[in-house]
Amino acid sequence: MGVVIRTAGEGDRERVVRLLDEAFQDDPVSSWVFPDAEYRRLTHHRLMAVFTDAVLADGRIDLTEDGAACALWLPVPADEQAPEESTEEPAEDIPVLVREAVDPDNERVELIARLTEGIHPSGRAHEYLWMIGVAPGRQGEGLGTALMAAVLDRCDSEGTPAYLEASSARGRVLYERLGFEFTGQALHLPDGPLMWPMWREPRGEIID
Repeated sequence: MGVVIRTAGEGDRERVVRLLDEAFQDDPVSSWVFPDAEYRRLTHHRLMAVFTDAVLADGRIDLTEDGAACALWLPVPADEQAPEESTEEPAEDIPVLVREAVDPDNERVELIARLTEGIHPSGRAHEYLWMIGVAPGRQGEGLGTALMAAVLDRCDSEGTPAYLEASSARGRVLYERLGFEFTGQALHLPDGPLMWPMWREPRGEIID
């Protein structure tokens, strides 16, 4: 039987937050943001809640029907040239807002947001896989691959690239199997692990 996937809604918020919290408790990047294991168990879910709310508002969360895995996608538009002088109010500082919402005394919450923002490719519109989480007891069943397949198929048919940051060497290998390629410059978190920015060109004929 195939994996049944649906689009998550507001009613799935708590399920998605809980799933991401469990899936990323021992992730190298989450462990760097919250080094103390006990504190991470108490606080990590707040960061997952911020991510979930952001994608529910501006992107799409794909969820397996049994709630064992989810993928958070954001469509990123092509950059537009801004005028040299603008009368618009400056945009809100998102990393600061995230830190205030999650853990105000933890500089790493803000830093990880700034660092990933800094390596994010610009120019072309693309689909951004923000996170993909699989329940610890269900990993290795192909749920993550199934979640990504439909989106990547659509990217191929529409000629749209995709982008993600792998937070582990194992994840990097899995994404390479799906056509993602390392961009060539890893992000080394201060006193912490590496992250691998990865880009995927659409497969098939691309119309200029």
